[in-house]
Amino acid sequence: QVQLGESGGGLVQAGGSLRLSCAASGRTVSNYEMAWFRQVPGKEREFVAAIRRSGGSTYYGDSVKGRFTISRDSAKNTVYLQMNSLKPEDTAVYLCAAGFIPRSASVRPTKQYNYWGQGTQVSVSS
Repeated sequence: QVQLGESGGGLVQAGGSLRLSCAASGRTVSNYEMAWFRQVPGKEREFVAAIRRSGGSTYYGDSVKGRFTISRDSAKNTVYLQMNSLKPEDTAVYLCAAGFIPRSASVRPTKQYNYWGQGTQVSVSS
């Protein structure tokens, strides 16, 4: 079992950048598919980005493609989300997730992930 803890959120102006961190304990992040989701009150949890445990392939939601980058540092047992060119509509609670997902299955659905962090708030002002 893995425990996840997010950090790095905050308030930033539109056009700015933030880097979120997801530190894992209990198991190594290299053993899981790792992902970031975000949630706004009253809306469904939205897929942001994911990285495969084998091969390191990355996937992004359409709304963040070209602006956000997911990466993994196995030595630090941490997954990162670099967010550039932030927009007010990126405001949300960002959650880290881990799961075992077959290569034939999509990394996008929330149901694929068994472990979740508590989330970190990102607020982007216009």
